[in-house]
Amino acid sequence: MLQNALPAFGLLVLMVLVAWLLKRSRHQIAGLAGHAGPSLRVMNSLALGPQQRVVTVQVGQGADGVCLVLGVTGGSVTALHQLPCPVAPEAPAPTASAAPGFAGLLAQIRHPHAPR
Repeated sequence: MLQNALPAFGLLVLMVLVAWLLKRSRHQIAGLAGHAGPSLRVMNSLALGPQQRVVTVQVGQGADGVCLVLGVTGGSVTALHQLPCPVAPEAPAPTASAAPGFAGLLAQIRHPHAPR
């Protein structure tokens, strides 16, 4: 009877050990998510094949920002080109006469001859 229980007990100990290691590694990975470093943002991605992509990534922000064009395959990432990131144009200030969004359109439909 002990011959049958010993392998089952060993398997149970192994499963508990693996569960503990997985739990521990998740905590370590979650701690890495809050690391301080340059901000990364995927700007664009184009699939070239089942496992090949060209990806544009912005590293950093403002004047320090750099855009990287990367070739991504199933086994590697290769830097293809580096260029300065385009500066985003400032949005024009909204005018006082323009009503925002859906509310403005609804007001125009309800009162088509009202002064703007």
